[in-house]
Amino acid sequence: MNLIEKSKKYLWLPFTQMKDYDENPLIIDSGKGIKVKDINGKEYYDAFSSVWLNVHGHRKQELDEAVREQLNKIAHSTLLGMTNVPATELAEKLVKIAPDSLSRVFYSDSGAEAVEIAVKMAYQYWQNIGATNKQKFISVKNGYHGDTIGAVSVGAIDIFHKVYGPLMFEGFKTTVPNVYRHPTEDPEKSRDEALETLETLLKEHHEEIAGLTIESMIQGAGGMIVMPEGYLSGVRELCTKYNVLMIIDEVATGFGRTGKMFACEHEDVEPDLMAAGKGITGGYLPVAITYTTENIYEAFYDDYTKLKTFFHGHSYTGNQLGCVAALANLKLFEKDHIVQQVTQKSECLHELFGEISSLPHIGDIRQLGFMCGIELVYDKATKEPFPFESRVAYKASLKMRELGLLTRPTGDVVVFMPPLASTEEDLKEMVQIMKQAIVSITSGEALQIAAANS
Repeated sequence: MNLIEKSKKYLWLPFTQMKDYDENPLIIDSGKGIKVKDINGKEYYDAFSSVWLNVHGHRKQELDEAVREQLNKIAHSTLLGMTNVPATELAEKLVKIAPDSLSRVFYSDSGAEAVEIAVKMAYQYWQNIGATNKQKFISVKNGYHGDTIGAVSVGAIDIFHKVYGPLMFEGFKTTVPNVYRHPTEDPEKSRDEALETLETLLKEHHEEIAGLTIESMIQGAGGMIVMPEGYLSGVRELCTKYNVLMIIDEVATGFGRTGKMFACEHEDVEPDLMAAGKGITGGYLPVAITYTTENIYEAFYDDYTKLKTFFHGHSYTGNQLGCVAALANLKLFEKDHIVQQVTQKSECLHELFGEISSLPHIGDIRQLGFMCGIELVYDKATKEPFPFESRVAYKASLKMRELGLLTRPTGDVVVFMPPLASTEEDLKEMVQIMKQAIVSITSGEALQIAAANS
């Protein structure tokens, strides 16, 4: 039995309809720089950073050496009741690069865990200080925060979450404006209407609301929806006004992805709790963090008999190998001026997108730094989408794979999130591959639809 047959027989892949995989299997064998290679030797651009997390490319010498050196000392020891050298040093560096409001770091292994921890911390914070009526959360429609039950409960993408409805805790929903789909197509009006709706909700229910969870500046899995200017800072103001904790999800947006170390810096927003992960280790090892303020931390600090302890933890929390990779990653951020590079190269990427935006079935291109989404539509003038069963973005991604580029769509949106180390020449080549694939697939699908309707 070869590897492909074994993968079909024994594996169940995440976020994957296995019938699709059986028809289009792929096994990665190695990687170097911003490319990966399959078991047949074919190379591909890693145009979604191995699901949004690679920073410097694969097999980065400094990261490899840091992990190897740590292996000569110890691979892992628990953080329950004790700490280790890399976890301690990393926590200091993480606090120094965070928004000023955040002073404490709680480690976990994935973004979903980091969000789940933030939700539990926010809930218990109010219990610990005696505000026991504050038990509910506001989440954002079309939001995504991971796949554990708590993270799902504060998410709101039906195709992912609806089936688990009976397992989820109830809360309130608000809306991030989708300017492309909003009837006014006026970013400021869309923003103001959304903030007014949120304030109405807070006026009526703030006494029972513990926190609000929101992605930072752009909704990722929901379709790369960039928030109108002033929306995130407006949410911060309302949370402060109505005494509700603001939980920001920077799992996808953090560590330089948007041209700032954290996306909330675009509007100088300081959250009460903040989840981050993905790029923290440069895409090497599973480490995630939940930041919180000193005020929240102090609400848990007391004699054990008061039962204010935060009873939460994971087996590999603060793992030494992951933490040394993160430390080496942050050194590279400083040495190579990664955030500044992303800002500069984002302008080049914006120009490249301008060259393809007029294609007949590209409805909208949304970009914040190196977070990009290309929405495909059947009718550009009316914004009519392709039929659900057409799966145009998925088919386009398969065509891109054939042409030597890997990405993964969300609905009708082609996601483009290349490693931050991508050069301008790399970006040009990747955009050209995407253009070729999009034209090939959308024109063919449009012709079939027109023929069926005639």
